[in-house]
Amino acid sequence: MKRIAVIGAGASGLTAIKCCIDEQLEPVCFERTNYISGLWHYTEEVEEGQACVMKSTVINTSKEMMCYSDFPIPDEYPVFMHNKCVDRYFHMYADKFGLRKHINFNTEVLSVKPTENFKTDGKWEIKTKNSENKEQKHIFDGVLICTGHHAEKNIPKFPGLDTFKGKVTHTHDYKDYHGYEDKRVLIIGIGNSGGDIATELSRISSQVYLSTRSGSWIFNRVGDKGVPGDMLATRFSVNILKKFPRLLLTLAEKKLNHRFDHEKYCLKPKHGLFAAHPTVNDELPNRIISGGVIVKANVAEFTETGAIFEDGTKIDNLDAVVLATGYIFGFPFLDKEVLEVKENKVNLYKYMFPPDLCRTTLAIIGCFQPIGAIMPICEMQCRLATRVFKGLKNLPDSNGMWNDIKDKQTAMALRYKKSMRHTIQVDYVPFMDELAEMIGCKPDLSKLIWTDPKLAIEVYFGPCTPYQYRLMGPGPWNGARHAIMTQWERVYKPLQTRPCVVKESMGVGATYMLLVVALAVLLYLIL
Repeated sequence: MKRIAVIGAGASGLTAIKCCIDEQLEPVCFERTNYISGLWHYTEEVEEGQACVMKSTVINTSKEMMCYSDFPIPDEYPVFMHNKCVDRYFHMYADKFGLRKHINFNTEVLSVKPTENFKTDGKWEIKTKNSENKEQKHIFDGVLICTGHHAEKNIPKFPGLDTFKGKVTHTHDYKDYHGYEDKRVLIIGIGNSGGDIATELSRISSQVYLSTRSGSWIFNRVGDKGVPGDMLATRFSVNILKKFPRLLLTLAEKKLNHRFDHEKYCLKPKHGLFAAHPTVNDELPNRIISGGVIVKANVAEFTETGAIFEDGTKIDNLDAVVLATGYIFGFPFLDKEVLEVKENKVNLYKYMFPPDLCRTTLAIIGCFQPIGAIMPICEMQCRLATRVFKGLKNLPDSNGMWNDIKDKQTAMALRYKKSMRHTIQVDYVPFMDELAEMIGCKPDLSKLIWTDPKLAIEVYFGPCTPYQYRLMGPGPWNGARHAIMTQWERVYKPLQTRPCVVKESMGVGATYMLLVVALAVLLYLIL
């Protein structure tokens, strides 16, 4: 049995262990902390090199879209979960599939490099250190690096910042609002972390200023009629977007501005929708209109007590600055001849395989930034990697991998504004399908239409939940169909906390006609 090293026991490391077990590979996981769940395990203390959520963090993806494909999140859990629930789910997953016995806690990986005979055997030498500082060497047949890309802080060089007398903190080190009561706080950066901290502090600080270089489109977790916004990601909507991209993007921008005019709130970006990673925040417009948050331009320089912005305006008597400026990702333990990251640019086939290795026995999991949930994509990468390691799937040669990498980089440069933030972007449904096609588990709609038309309609017009990739092909799960057909029940179950008067449902005839029309549209679009 091949031994596979799994580095990290967070969201991607846990599913990596399970995928190894599913393919009869022997996983050996090294986790530098004494806990699982990675950044979703909240700790009061700041740990350098270890990402961690804030105490109040609620995940931006709904439970049906973010769960692993063969393990639905419990019905009673909130649709958008607090980090405690996310952590609890990972523990349930680890217990269900017996993953803990494969994890070596308090074990840091010091180096990963090919063995001397790598060209013939494809094996790796890994050096580790335990909590007693005892070093040990190991030999593995394959490696799955699951350390994420949110560890090293990106600290921009603002003129005068080193002379500013107030408190300066990066979001990596921000835990909660304590210490910011009745303070004047400047937050730099309008990503999800910056927006979350701005809304949190705006209720207890004297004044919060939110500085943004380029603005942002603000998305809601809660969509029309209370539907989770990310569950609008369907195969139907993706295909329509491909056919009419400009029209639909224009309509989508109008819809966002219908909720609140981004220009009037000084948030309107120069770039179009999805030309930058969007910000998900239901509260920010309310906090702006209430005066708790004041939006400012990019910082030009700092003074000892305040900041001057690029539009010439100034604020004084600042008490604190929070840098919501993202992270620089990399893999310091990995031999630079295998992979080197420069300015957040990394060359990986399918964002996982180094293209110049003569033996494809190493994969990096989760080195991408999705518009959508990250956990199911990590799981899909692990399913592919373990099949490659086992010899069940062959990858293209080096030239083929490089062509795919360059094509993706070209498409990204055309779509996104230039930024260190936009080097590893993927779209949820297209990338899931791309990986699924390589595995052989992408749902075949042409077959489903004839064998199970009701399911085919739900797969095409309903949310593209991870269960779809367990219907057929390698690694099927016999609960996948039921999970798909009952997914909306799990969405609304935690909301049913008091009885309400329910309107009579449509008759059978109307429902039947809707199914017929939906099936006709489905046939037209895919045949």
